[in-house]
Amino acid sequence: MKIVVIGGTGLIGSKTVQRLRKRGHDVLAASPNSGVNTVTGEGLAEAVAGAQVVVDLANSPSFEEKVAMEFFEAAGRNLFSAEKAAGVRHHVALSVVGTDRMQAMGYFRAKLRQEEHIRSSGIPYTIVHATQFFEFVGAIAQSATEGTNVRAPTGAFQPIAADNVADAMADTALAEPVNGVIEIAGPERAPMSEFIARYLKATDDPRTLVPDPHARYFEVEIDARTLVPDAGARLGAIRFEDWLKSPAAQKK
Repeated sequence: MKIVVIGGTGLIGSKTVQRLRKRGHDVLAASPNSGVNTVTGEGLAEAVAGAQVVVDLANSPSFEEKVAMEFFEAAGRNLFSAEKAAGVRHHVALSVVGTDRMQAMGYFRAKLRQEEHIRSSGIPYTIVHATQFFEFVGAIAQSATEGTNVRAPTGAFQPIAADNVADAMADTALAEPVNGVIEIAGPERAPMSEFIARYLKATDDPRTLVPDPHARYFEVEIDARTLVPDAGARLGAIRFEDWLKSPAAQKK
């Protein structure tokens, strides 16, 4: 069948497109560079025409609330209009575990609004809530850096490899809509500070880790519940220890 992957050239999008094509489907990797822009609507109707499934992996260009809110509002409005006209049977979207618990941060208020629009669109849907990716641990460490110290939160963390996210997105695209949320996460749960410590050691980073229960994950103080899934989440097979040995982990 024809599947359109919005954001199909990004980290998760390119991997998802590859997996779906290997299974024999006609997959369009849609992005502004390919002439498909969900915010302006450019090329969207033509891209979605004849599609049975749309996988939305596009993300706001900024974590700033106003920018993110405007992005998800416009993209959702244009996407659902095009999908209804094309008779799309399944809208799949990637979101974040703990979105409803991270409402102190404007970006997550925008993500929650995106999910509300999906639920009210009238199109059968599945929202995939993923934990943070292994590939973002370095950026999280950088955001927590003060001089030569990394002041890291000690709240629970259960990150997942991008490859396992793509596996889940491809499987979800080929499944029936659940008209609800499914959760995916990595196989290990530990304090965020421990994952960051392992990353710093594996990449020979000289910064000093300072575990701090009151340190913030970007703008939010996290606890044992904030960023981790409920029981029953789909767990990725790739362990953080193994990912740290990969070339991707050594790129700083």
